[in-house]
Amino acid sequence: MNGIEHPEVFHGLPVLTLPFLDDAEVRALPAAESVAWRLDCGQEQVPFPELWQHFLDTVDTAGVRALLIGPWWEDEFSGLAPVVGQLASAAGRFTDLCALFLADVVGEECEVSWLDMCDITPVLDAFPLLEELTVRGGGDSVPEEEEVLRLRPVRHEALRSLRFESGGLPGHVVRAVGACELPALERLELWLGSAWYGGDATVEDLRPVLAGGGFPRLRHLGLQNSEIQDEIAAAVASAPVVAQLESLALSMGTLGDTGAEALLGGQPLTHLTSLDLRHHYLGDPLMERLRELCGRSGTRLDLDEADSWDPADDEPRYVAVSE
Repeated sequence: MNGIEHPEVFHGLPVLTLPFLDDAEVRALPAAESVAWRLDCGQEQVPFPELWQHFLDTVDTAGVRALLIGPWWEDEFSGLAPVVGQLASAAGRFTDLCALFLADVVGEECEVSWLDMCDITPVLDAFPLLEELTVRGGGDSVPEEEEVLRLRPVRHEALRSLRFESGGLPGHVVRAVGACELPALERLELWLGSAWYGGDATVEDLRPVLAGGGFPRLRHLGLQNSEIQDEIAAAVASAPVVAQLESLALSMGTLGDTGAEALLGGQPLTHLTSLDLRHHYLGDPLMERLRELCGRSGTRLDLDEADSWDPADDEPRYVAVSE
């Protein structure tokens, strides 16, 4: 899980992992709305239903604005579906919830590509005021239907930020995102990952997103961590959605000179405030051309984590996050 850590801040609030407390310690907890609450069964060594009930009994859930679900298992890994069910069932108690992070889990707890998920649509249905949703995990390493990341196309009026962090994001999830109606969406990030871990999304799956218009308020687009980063860059070079963006991320993947040439030969990118190409396989001449272009326009360019690659060696290129 390269570079993936527990966030210290989520939705603009400091993250606090809820401990089991006695009555005196409960009284010393901060106000519900002042922190992002994180639940971690592995740290407390209790079943999720017990920790969840403790949370409901201890914290004024009507004031909770941000919630992170850390490891929801004590010892043996278990599916997320029961957790999503409990979240949805208690939605009426979380009247101010704006942000939800499903699976704030790092490599020491479970590798991202082994972090099997479920249908996360119920949380969007249950929380119509949700503004930010981050989902970490996916893949298809467990064949059971309920333990595969899924999304049904929905209309959600409030969602402003949607982020999927995955070592292998299934194509059906990408297609579902493109079929959603999200009129308030401003930020969309998809870590597409490796086919080895279920990341079978294609450029064709991305067409509804790239076409523009589906998300009229979209200002940041991240199509990242992909084995087909050159193909994605070529599609982005002529994609209508780029004109409405303020920032673009094609980072963490296998971007090479072919993809960079496509970007440089495509539509103007000089209106962007930020172009993130971090973790790439570009040669020095292409990097210099990109620096010149962005230098003239004032676009902030990230070319960190350059990796060398010689096509004559027939060696594969790797995404930043797979396991």
